[in-house]
Amino acid sequence: MSEFTQNHLSQDQYWMQQAIELARLGQYSTKPNPNVGCVIVKDGQLIGEGYHPKAGQPHAEVFALRQAGEHAKGATAYVTLEPCAHYGRTPPCAEALVKAQVQKVVVACSDPNPLVAGKGVQILQAAGIEVETGLCVETAKTLNLGFLKAMSTGSPYVRLKIASSLDGRTAMASGESKWITGAIARQDVQHWRAISGAVITGIQTVLADDCELNVRELEGVDLTSVVQPKRVVLDRQGQLPLSAKILKNPETVMVMTPFRQELADLGVIQLAPQPLSQLLQTLTQQYQIYDVLVEAGATLSTAFLQQGLVDEMISYVAPTLLGQSARAMFNAEFSTMAEQLRFDLVDVTQLGQDIRLRLLPIQEMI
Repeated sequence: MSEFTQNHLSQDQYWMQQAIELARLGQYSTKPNPNVGCVIVKDGQLIGEGYHPKAGQPHAEVFALRQAGEHAKGATAYVTLEPCAHYGRTPPCAEALVKAQVQKVVVACSDPNPLVAGKGVQILQAAGIEVETGLCVETAKTLNLGFLKAMSTGSPYVRLKIASSLDGRTAMASGESKWITGAIARQDVQHWRAISGAVITGIQTVLADDCELNVRELEGVDLTSVVQPKRVVLDRQGQLPLSAKILKNPETVMVMTPFRQELADLGVIQLAPQPLSQLLQTLTQQYQIYDVLVEAGATLSTAFLQQGLVDEMISYVAPTLLGQSARAMFNAEFSTMAEQLRFDLVDVTQLGQDIRLRLLPIQEMI
């Protein structure tokens, strides 16, 4: 590879990284739309930049083109996700780039949405615009794991969050669990809630903790800009009390339960009892929920894991021992090593005195 080519590649990577960082600015506010960033460069100089801030507002390319103005002609646009090709609440971004007469478009990640799916690239190429795809694609994919999975499979990206002691316990035998982990780890959980379209829990967790499971604090972020996740309570016996704190904002609550008129009167969305895999499809296909965070007790957490429904486990481990009578984080009974569930460890982060493990389930049995 020549020195010129190396420098050219590093410049492309630099500008795409700038677009990726812009896309992250919308991570708490764009749901259900994907996070997208765009920068426009001419003669090595940044002339326009933008990101998609919220569903219904202009897309990243539009903001960047507005800033670049007439200078966009002959420029290169770097976009983290394939420009859209369809009319929704906003016109197609691919056509906006054509109209601006950019010379080249560099795309990190293709869009599996059937309404786009290569059509954005085709519009650009048909207009004589040079298109490159796949630059920084793995980093760009992490911006939209839920959106990409939902568009490809019809089901959301599922994260399972667990906080436990060193001996794998999540609560005392009485149910007391406040607090195993420290304040910094608990603050970190707010991020995972904020990027999720829904937080799923079981009725026993609600009865034991009277939890709200909403986003209450994000460092440096105005909470009014955050799209709060739906709180989904699995309550097959209709036990949810009307006094539960989670019902303080009933319009953001969904309950899987036999129909209850009193919940309907509050404006709570009720879902018919259904298998977990079907529930996930319902959330995606009927309610445009693409990222799900499961915060529940051992029974529900184990069910998600054993049914192969977890894409990522986020495990907070505190340097404490709670003893054998405390409640376990996982309650399946295995009799052979072949039954074990194994994970790839992809990240370890210290948060105060606790550590956070991010793990991807290994689907193949050993």
